[in-house]
Amino acid sequence: MVLPDAKNPADLGGGCVRPVCYHNQEGPHGQSAPRDTALSTRILGIESSCDETAAAVVSDGSQILSSIVASQVVTHRKYGGVVPELASREHLRQIVPVVRQALAQARLTLREIDAFAATRGPGLVGSLLVGLTYAKTLAFALEKPLIPVNHLEGHVHAVFLEARQKGCEPALPAVCLIVSGGHTVLYWLERPAHAASASACGELSYRCLGQTRDDAAGEAYDKVAKLLALGYPGGPIIDQLAKQAGDGHVLSFGDTKIRGNPFDFSFSGIKTAVLYFVREHAELAPEIRARQEALARGMRQAEQLKPLCSKMTLDLVRAFQDAVVRDLVERTFAAGEETGAASILVSGGVAANSELRRQFEHRARECGLETFFPSRALSTDNAAMIAAAAYPKFLAGIRAGDSLDAEASLPLA
Repeated sequence: MVLPDAKNPADLGGGCVRPVCYHNQEGPHGQSAPRDTALSTRILGIESSCDETAAAVVSDGSQILSSIVASQVVTHRKYGGVVPELASREHLRQIVPVVRQALAQARLTLREIDAFAATRGPGLVGSLLVGLTYAKTLAFALEKPLIPVNHLEGHVHAVFLEARQKGCEPALPAVCLIVSGGHTVLYWLERPAHAASASACGELSYRCLGQTRDDAAGEAYDKVAKLLALGYPGGPIIDQLAKQAGDGHVLSFGDTKIRGNPFDFSFSGIKTAVLYFVREHAELAPEIRARQEALARGMRQAEQLKPLCSKMTLDLVRAFQDAVVRDLVERTFAAGEETGAASILVSGGVAANSELRRQFEHRARECGLETFFPSRALSTDNAAMIAAAAYPKFLAGIRAGDSLDAEASLPLA
């Protein structure tokens, strides 16, 4: 096996890199990543659980030396959602150039990496296998440790990674909401009794408090956006258009009623309510067709679609978002108050939603319960969170062997 040398520009060739977008090309804060020559543990993380191929180098679980994300949005856009087989093929195309760019941005060679980490699950099994197999190959060839990471735990550590870069640490125990296109789940997390201190980069223990019984919140956003011909992914465009409804919106949806666990979620009802509303208002059909034609012409920005949206449509997306956000906020803070949590953590792709952040911050001020979000770049799927989550496992001596396999429904426990 020929190992690429990230210091050699010629070795970084090997074809054209064709990601839709790369984040943090010049380092996590807009500057070239400094090369740390001091003794530190540098972990290269790989994330490929769904439709982003990502690689990052993180030092000591707290300093991002590089973070590269190749999105597949264009590939899946015409289908209105992720197509698993196409996602796997795109990961195969992108994994090598993405890892090479992460090494180049960190100004490191593969041999200077201390350990490799990869997402084992949960996720699309075909996508997971691409990143996991590549990480296994690198670890075997270089005789370096291989550390498996749960994707959900990565989202938890995205919050801690962001906080440590700002010189603070969320207080534990905490309640963490992970909300994305594939997951909506509440966890109780704490430091095990044997941990050295509350601020140590040690392993965390997790207990599931509640989860969605049907659609994830991000999935509901995508389905409503598809119904209204607003494009894919649905979250960002609905978030932007909902702001245009103004204060005069008159539509509203009631609270979701759930029997049993009060910390479980359900979003199929609100999605169905939007569907029935559209069916009952035939006057919306012409503008939906007009937006479909606009999307076919490549008009996907909020400012391009807004003129094609009636006040009724803007009110509808505002009412939908208000209902989803209200449910997420109420159940999360109810869990925090009932369990006596010291802080609230929110992570996952939907955590980038501006209204969600605003409502969580407002409720946090009312309750006096500190709430932590990662940056928007660390909210969506990325590999920096995987490398950060691997660091305490590295310190604990957790290693994976050649028999490690992907697990599509891997639980976090």
